[in-house]
Amino acid sequence: MIYHVSSREPARPLTLAARLWRRGGGVKLNPRIAAMPFTLRNLREDLADVGSNFDGAPDLEFRLASKALELEQSGLSYQRIPPDYRFPYGHTHKEQEEVYVVVGGSGRMKLDDEIVEVKKWDVVRVPPGTWRGYEAGPEGLEILVFGAPNLGENPREDVEGQRDWWAD
Repeated sequence: MIYHVSSREPARPLTLAARLWRRGGGVKLNPRIAAMPFTLRNLREDLADVGSNFDGAPDLEFRLASKALELEQSGLSYQRIPPDYRFPYGHTHKEQEEVYVVVGGSGRMKLDDEIVEVKKWDVVRVPPGTWRGYEAGPEGLEILVFGAPNLGENPREDVEGQRDWWAD
């Protein structure tokens, strides 16, 4: 960090404009800030529901956001699991760490051989190599799933899934 020191003022960080002013030899800067690139999508309205791909409950909702948001370093999905329904597949990743954020309802997650209760605003971090599955409670379960690193064009190479992995 660059600091400005004067005999009359205490040391303080220079603003970006002041640093650029010094580099430019006193050239006046345009006071407008350059636009930053971003991507805006609505998870529920703009993204296709691929829940039917999992051959499960007809009201299972699964929306993949990574490509739609042009994510380069991470992944994101939204899932809504119907009341008292267990997601039909368990899975694990070789490299990807996932974070599950419960944004609605409640349920349970099975992480390898351990079962944990989850409720709204709980966050569960799952490291690579851990098998995971989840089921909804009586009011359903809504989750955001964040993954890193982004699995790129061939995400199936990192994941191993098994139907009915979580069997009582």
